[in-house]
Amino acid sequence: MKITRVDVFLEKAPVEHPGWRPVFCRIHTDAGIYGDGEAALAYGIAAPAAFSMIKDLATLIIGMDPLDNEVIWDKLYKCTFWGQNGGPVVFAGISALDIALWDIKGKYFNVPIYKLLGGKRRDNLRTYASQLTYGWGPGTNHKCCKPEDYAENCRIAVAQGYDCVKLDFFDYDVDGTVWNGPGKAEKNEPMAGEIQTRLLSPYYIKIVEDRVRACRKEVGPNVDIIVENHSFPDAQSAVQIGRALEKYNIFYFEEPNTPTPKTAKFISDKLAMPISHGERVYSRWQYAPYFENMSVQVIQPDLGNCGGITEGKKICDMAYVYDISVQAHVCASPLSTSAALQLEAVIPNFVIHEHHQINLEEFNQRLCTVNWQPVNGRFMVPEGPGLACEISDYAMTSGVDAKAVVE
Repeated sequence: MKITRVDVFLEKAPVEHPGWRPVFCRIHTDAGIYGDGEAALAYGIAAPAAFSMIKDLATLIIGMDPLDNEVIWDKLYKCTFWGQNGGPVVFAGISALDIALWDIKGKYFNVPIYKLLGGKRRDNLRTYASQLTYGWGPGTNHKCCKPEDYAENCRIAVAQGYDCVKLDFFDYDVDGTVWNGPGKAEKNEPMAGEIQTRLLSPYYIKIVEDRVRACRKEVGPNVDIIVENHSFPDAQSAVQIGRALEKYNIFYFEEPNTPTPKTAKFISDKLAMPISHGERVYSRWQYAPYFENMSVQVIQPDLGNCGGITEGKKICDMAYVYDISVQAHVCASPLSTSAALQLEAVIPNFVIHEHHQINLEEFNQRLCTVNWQPVNGRFMVPEGPGLACEISDYAMTSGVDAKAVVE
């Protein structure tokens, strides 16, 4: 079997969410089997770069056997100059192609990917409701400002059966002023990081703590709370916030600062709660220092930008050696949800699955043939060959903003 063609798709941004631009690829073979993959850079400003990166990388794999995923991975890593120790764009490109190759392999052997990874050890996965700061439910994308707003979103998720929630408590002022955007002078809004970075005054600590306290009171002691930070604080302000929140029994403290092994260790040594990093860390080489200094207790590799399923499995296995848990980062289309569930079903150090608010939106669900949703806060492992999910006709036709064909 040989790879004959790679189609690459950059999706139009929906009216409801102008910053949402998923990037897909489909690898075709001379056997008529095809596989789908996704670069997990749908948000931020890198989607067009990921689209172009997949195009460039695809030229290297035409004519190769798609079942040779390890050989292809190493070729993309070693023969592209920028692959070695690369950043999110390079690794998102590798990831999209790698996921598509695993989809082909599963279809070729007529088994789910989890079977090829060693077999599933669980039928369903504990799942948390992610990013409740922006609402919970289709069409609820809005900003929370008051503690009762945060608590209300938690109440909705827990009523649906979730026993774990995640929120960013430091995005907005109590009057709605945005703290995590590019900054708008006409609204007197600061650039992201201007408020959260450096030692904080009691005013900001109180805002964050008031919101966390309201959520803990709403959900009670038996629901876990993950505190998201999106890397906006620095190590100093992260320790201040963390110390104020420790008494609320935080499940883990996510991306407390720009991830580096030394500052992660600094924060971990000063806080009595687990630290997590991962969506901005790529490949085994970049994860290794965090394992060696034991500065993180949970890793969050995104299979759509850490190097794909091939690399993600290796990262998770390395973490297992150090008793570090895994929660795959998932903020993409249902295709990436399927890839994450396939891996999480297999690894022994899985802790919980992320179900992002974006996965509740129709504009995201229509991009794929299957709309994966958990029931009572738990996800069933997808069955069927490969990913058991494909890019939809809509996503390949009227939903496309740009398309490229490499053959």
